[in-house]
Amino acid sequence: MNALWFYLIAFILIWTMAILFRDRLKIEIHGPLLMRRTKRLRGFIDGLASGHPRLWRWIMNAGIPVAFFFMFYMLYMLVMSLQNIFVTPQASLIVPGVDIPGSPVYVPLGYGIIGLATVIVVHEFAHGILARLEGVRIKSIGLLLLAILPGAFVEPDEEDIKKIRPISKMRIYAAGSVANLILAGICFALFFGISSFAMPAAFQPDGVQIDSVVPGSPASKVLTPGLVIESINGMPTSNLTTYSAALKTIGVGEVINITTDQGTFHLKTGRNPNNSSRAYMGIRTSNHLRVRDSVASVLGDTFPFALTYLEELFFWIFFLNFAVGTVNLLPAKPLDGGLMFEELLRYRLPERIVKPAVSYVSIFVILIIAVSIIWGTGRGLLMMF
Repeated sequence: MNALWFYLIAFILIWTMAILFRDRLKIEIHGPLLMRRTKRLRGFIDGLASGHPRLWRWIMNAGIPVAFFFMFYMLYMLVMSLQNIFVTPQASLIVPGVDIPGSPVYVPLGYGIIGLATVIVVHEFAHGILARLEGVRIKSIGLLLLAILPGAFVEPDEEDIKKIRPISKMRIYAAGSVANLILAGICFALFFGISSFAMPAAFQPDGVQIDSVVPGSPASKVLTPGLVIESINGMPTSNLTTYSAALKTIGVGEVINITTDQGTFHLKTGRNPNNSSRAYMGIRTSNHLRVRDSVASVLGDTFPFALTYLEELFFWIFFLNFAVGTVNLLPAKPLDGGLMFEELLRYRLPERIVKPAVSYVSIFVILIIAVSIIWGTGRGLLMMF
């Protein structure tokens, strides 16, 4: 719950400052939305665009088919999720630092904020660069805040966009998500290199560590983050593999004995929010690592742990850029994928068919996402209190 307090305090401070200094800071307030526009970075974007115009166009020309692949793949996955939408929702609200019961993902606060910052900056600057390459003027660049959720925008001139060719529009619309996917690919390669080669060379597993405890879960009043689980019901848990094997022997409603580095705890399991037939404790774990003796003799016992921070940082930058980039390609306006889908239909179909088709698909996609998020997240939030 500490993260929720962080968001509440941040919300009060930011909105108080925005209201008090609204005129001095040129902040626009539109209901729950704060916006601040500027023209200062337009020259910087012009410089990036003019530096390597052929490279930017080549990247986006290659990126357009990639964007359409993910558009239809994500749509397919969304449709397939309908069969289990009220059992295991596929969409979940991701709030860094807040662990929601039933959510398949928990994003740590610090890594989440850094990761989302890279998503926003890379996405919007890519739109701006391609807009300038296609001769579209940028009216303003700015930051926004929806309640407490940060964002950024590059505002192109809509009249200029109407005048350019369809392929130019496609490049502009695809730019943000393609840039996110490129950054995701780079960070995944770095994460893979660290986790597959550097980490095994520097560390060896020594038990299973509790990284976080889900609020309102069976473990919330028994276990705490930082404990190292050594065995469950007498079964050794020297690493995640043996830990997973021990979990398979646990039944719903069973009182289990968890031996840790700080004593033995007794916990009654509950039902998994996403699968009522499986036992649920409500903890997220990782291998507890010990520096190998050969490495410790050279680098000590502390310095090698910098690798673990880099591994997590690159993973969350990859994950958030990939997740946001692909979701943004869904064929639903006002998402970039919706704009691309609309241009694609215009190649062969008259406007009287394009507009209704895009509207119906957009409503369908947004409805599925909304129901999945409301059902999955709402149910999880109720379990927290």
